[in-house]
Amino acid sequence: MTAGARIARVLSSRGVIQDPAWHRAVLSVDRDAFVPDVVWAEEPSTGLYAPYPRDADPDVHRWLGEDVSLVTQVDDGHPAAAGGRGYTPTSSLSQPSLVVAMLQVLDVEDGHRVLEVGTGSGYNTALLCSRLGAGNVTSVEVDADVAADAEKNLAATGYTPHLIVGDGAAPVAGGPYDRVLSTVAVQTIPAAWLQALGPGGVIVTPWTPGPGFASSVLLRLIVDETGDAHGRVVGDAAFMMLRAHRPDRLGYGAFVDEDAPGVAEGTTATNPRWVTDPHPGWKVVLGHLVPHIGYASYEAAPDNTTAAGEATVYVFDRAGTSWVLGEYTPAGGPYEAKRHGPRDLWAEIAAARDVWERLGRPRRDRLGVTVAADGDQTLWVDGPGNSVISPCNG
Repeated sequence: MTAGARIARVLSSRGVIQDPAWHRAVLSVDRDAFVPDVVWAEEPSTGLYAPYPRDADPDVHRWLGEDVSLVTQVDDGHPAAAGGRGYTPTSSLSQPSLVVAMLQVLDVEDGHRVLEVGTGSGYNTALLCSRLGAGNVTSVEVDADVAADAEKNLAATGYTPHLIVGDGAAPVAGGPYDRVLSTVAVQTIPAAWLQALGPGGVIVTPWTPGPGFASSVLLRLIVDETGDAHGRVVGDAAFMMLRAHRPDRLGYGAFVDEDAPGVAEGTTATNPRWVTDPHPGWKVVLGHLVPHIGYASYEAAPDNTTAAGEATVYVFDRAGTSWVLGEYTPAGGPYEAKRHGPRDLWAEIAAARDVWERLGRPRRDRLGVTVAADGDQTLWVDGPGNSVISPCNG
């Protein structure tokens, strides 16, 4: 059984593939041809990423037949951890079911011209070429080494799209395009993507409104006659960040100094555990209304019976201007707290929570985004006329 047939069988048996045209594309493309000589997998004991040679490790061959993503690069191609291991995945061969789901949401027609942001290994690009013809596909990749490997992979499988090495958020020549498909997550939708499309053009992209809080969701936006774009959250989409948008890989200790001059001590009515609430709708609202933050939460030691259920929660501004600390206890608030810097992050979180509650605790599928032609971005619930605005920032 060919690699394409193997993946198609897995996806069709799960009901993932609904569009016969994309089914034919998956059948025709050899996914194995886009797997590099070495892939990377996280070590449970260390959290680091270890190399797995394709031709020497049986796990790689098992993964090839499964609906899983494969990490193809760590630390931007320069593994920085001990023993040749890496800290952070920076490029991957995406999970086939997610690839197909995004392509189907893209809703292409014969003759459509697609701008893809994030070539990666080239597999997704090959599917686009199979469906639309290589002459209708332009793909942008920021990493020159990744782009070179993708070009080789594509050529070896008979596809010759227009490949560009560059910043995926920057303007791209050759438009207008009918569709923009991003395989990297963004915090804000680049204005260049809207400018690449005419009225009726579609953008499909993973979107992460706030680092550390919202796992990426999938947005589908349609450009209107004014050049603005509107659309809803249509699903999950766990992807790496566009390099221009991703935060530094720094822990809370890089931002929090409890011994710094000017640290204020007191209490807060804000429940510190709100920042760890996994409700997907809340995570999007929080990330949008309390931007550029991260957090760290530490549970009391399991053998500390006097502190059972307690936790220390840090929230910090990634710009390094402000941080807060809250001591959660099951007894309820007010909670012991510390604060440093101009932003009162506990107040911002409380205001965001109040907005979300007043809107009826919307699920993620009720949320949408409007992006103005200049890139200004507005979150809304149920329709563009119902903006999600916090009194702290709007």
